[in-house]
Amino acid sequence: MSMEVEKYIASGILELYVAGALTPEQNLEVQHYALQYPEIQKEIEGIEASILKLTESTSPKMQGNGFRKISAELDDIIPFTPLESRRKTSWGNYVGWAASILLAVGLFWLYSENRNLQSEVEISNQEKLDLEETLSTTKDAIARKDFILEQLRNQNVSVIALGGQAVSPTSYAKVYWNKEQNSVIIDAQGLPEPPSGYTYQVWSLTLDPLTPTSIGLLDNLSDEGDKLFALENSNASEAFGITLEPEGGSESPTLEQLYALGTVGR
Repeated sequence: MSMEVEKYIASGILELYVAGALTPEQNLEVQHYALQYPEIQKEIEGIEASILKLTESTSPKMQGNGFRKISAELDDIIPFTPLESRRKTSWGNYVGWAASILLAVGLFWLYSENRNLQSEVEISNQEKLDLEETLSTTKDAIARKDFILEQLRNQNVSVIALGGQAVSPTSYAKVYWNKEQNSVIIDAQGLPEPPSGYTYQVWSLTLDPLTPTSIGLLDNLSDEGDKLFALENSNASEAFGITLEPEGGSESPTLEQLYALGTVGR
């Protein structure tokens, strides 16, 4: 390599050429020397490669199909026009295009991070709502059990045992009746799970004449782990009976489906 070529390369003009900072006349001069001296052409290519490497190292990491994703997301933001020729369009425009790609990558990364953050916030909010609902359900269950326990321990409670009847001799139940508070606790542990479409209905009975009055349903028997149901009863009951009825209950008991019966004070 001649001294003149070395001085020309060391002058810094090639870096300005690659950056697009020279005048048209100076660009022609560099191109002329590049054709004449392979060393100059090689130096230009080395500078270009260094810039490309720098561009790659400063861009956020992404998968091989990342540019297609960016193009789909940002097509209306940064138009892309392919270069017709390295020499017809100055390298400064190519650097500008590379900067635009860097900006696009950055915008896409920020957009993705923001979308992921929003998803995480939505999940956290839903988890919070689920937890609040669970806590509310747990509090209701505890309050219910405390109420039932208080009723069972009340000294004014009468306990009426209900024995199985012809349709189900092995069935049984207990009634805890507080006359002063007009409340009844039904322990349905001894009743079989009702078939689909049916439920148990509790009746207050007067015996002479026999007059049944419904005091409630034992809905969702299988869902109540303790099989305890709190009902109201302001009747002058002489007996209690439990029958199997269609869902929603009946106006009068189906005596053929009488599962348990017990008399007060017996």
